Amino acid sequence: QFEKYYAIDKFGSFTDSQQFERFCEFIHIRCEPVLSHPLFNYHRLEALYRTTEFTFDPYLIADYYRQQLAEAKGQIDVRMYSRIVEAQASGEVWRVVLEELGQGERQEIIAGQVINATYAGSNGVNRLFGLADIDLMHEISEMAFLSSPQVQDIGLTVMDGQFGSIMPYGLSGLLSLSSVAYTHHKVSYDNLPHFDCQALNPDCRPDFPAICNACPARPPSNYRKMLGQIRHYFNESVQFQYFTSMFTIKSKLKANYIDDGRPTEISILNENPRFYCIFAGKINSIYEIEKVVEF
Repeated sequence: QFEKYYAIDKFGSFTDSQQFERFCEFIHIRCEPVLSHPLFNYHRLEALYRTTEFTFDPYLIADYYRQQLAEAKGQIDVRMYSRIVEAQASGEVWRVVLEELGQGERQEIIAGQVINATYAGSNGVNRLFGLADIDLMHEISEMAFLSSPQVQDIGLTVMDGQFGSIMPYGLSGLLSLSSVAYTHHKVSYDNLPHFDCQALNPDCRPDFPAICNACPARPPSNYRKMLGQIRHYFNESVQFQYFTSMFTIKSKLKANYIDDGRPTEISILNENPRFYCIFAGKINSIYEIEKVVEF
């Protein structure tokens, strides 16, 4: 839990303070006007509001599920560094051929049903099973990570105009920083993630995208631009130190191109044998999956 501030930019914003207050009242969330605060630059702020938010630590969540998988040893077979190369329906089951990356060894497995939850790789897997695409677009995106002695346990989101956000990143002691203007480096409007940088890295393909963090062809960081933007809203005495950046392919439904929404879409693309395609951009999708998927 941390203290979160929402700001209305004095310049270039299509949202004013009255609209934001009506919105918060409508959904019944805490929204306290902050008329003065030593950390913020009120020359750039029409209004500032305080609320309460929560952050999760992705490493703790990963450790928890690794432990769950370890305890289920013998019941769940985990295949790392593998990919699907062939798949076909055979009566009421799927016959799926897996290949170990770097080894070339292949093995066929039988599955009563398949759940495709590969995010940016969703359509590549759908096509291997001879099933329809879901309408996606993709962006190579960057999150910058900073430290600050003054801004350690608080977050700030500028709601409109020069939209940006900085907030605690789990229990790491770092702050994550994003910006609508500078977080996204490249965009692909194809259902498969096509990017020009893939020509420099044969391990990353539209039908089998790789991890951008380890890619030598990833774009140069925009952290200086993001940091320069967010500094406008803080007092000059506030110090930030850049630590690192993480890059990924961020995918979303084309239907959400305008509003940047990230709904959870669960599609049954084949009935018998069953094939689910689960596309979600938020961690709370785990609660939606339980309502639909039959185990």
